Amino acid sequence: QVQLVESGGGLVQSGGSLSLSCAVSGSALRDYTVNWYRQAPGKQREWVAQISNGGNTVYVASVKGRFTISRDNAKNAAYLQMNSLKPEDTAVYSCNIQHPKYGYAYWGQGTQVTVST
Repeated sequence: QVQLVESGGGLVQSGGSLSLSCAVSGSALRDYTVNWYRQAPGKQREWVAQISNGGNTVYVASVKGRFTISRDNAKNAAYLQMNSLKPEDTAVYSCNIQHPKYGYAYWGQGTQVTVST
């Protein structure tokens, strides 16, 4: 059974930083593309960043230059470093892994990030 557990969320002031982690168990992370999504209250879930199993990264425009996605296949974990946080970054952040060939995907339960003014 594949499980993803996010951690590292919390309350931070505007301009601050947080580092999210996504620990994967039950499968080898090296086989998957990793995505981070977020969902703010009353809004649709939004894709934030992706890192391929080859290490290529892409970001939504609103976080480019502030957020960094990374992975450590040896630790079966992925990360999202968030700097220069803004109140509009407030959301529940969720980790998703997707097999690039077969398409099946798994989700974590999410971690709350709150950025105060």
